[in-house]
Amino acid sequence: MAMVSKSELKDTSLMTTIENQIIETWRIHNRILLSMIKNISGDAMKATLSTRGGRDVARQLAHLHMVRIWRLEPFSKKLKTGLVKFEKGESPEKKKLLEAFEQSGVVMEEYLQYCIDNGGAVPNFKRGVVPMLGYFISHEAHHRGSILLTMKQCGFTLPAALKWGIWEWNKM
Repeated sequence: MAMVSKSELKDTSLMTTIENQIIETWRIHNRILLSMIKNISGDAMKATLSTRGGRDVARQLAHLHMVRIWRLEPFSKKLKTGLVKFEKGESPEKKKLLEAFEQSGVVMEEYLQYCIDNGGAVPNFKRGVVPMLGYFISHEAHHRGSILLTMKQCGFTLPAALKWGIWEWNKM
């Protein structure tokens, strides 16, 4: 099989397909996170396993959003988009979490497209757009697992949408 140069690959439909898959991967991931938030009860949002004031479920979700903000804030300023922010230690209500994740999900999608359009380069992330996407999904999946375990160990029954819905990528 002959090697294809970067410039030749850029001009093919394969690259367009891969670019679209990068954006779609983010969209699916974000929809799963939004679905998860929608399926967590108000009482479960306050659940924590910490005995020393650690993050409850809502604060873990706020942390995820704030890590997104860390990456997106310079880009959002160019877009003139004011992003929802949470104060350190804030345990936000579900409505505010949904608003924040819907907003940061869209801005992240725009940021991914911006990076793709710039040859995959990501400011202050030397490995590129695909590893950055992997970083964010890995980070958020880690906390998603922690949240589900916290809820389970605190006695909350996990709805099927939480137990199984996070794996339904072909349906999201």
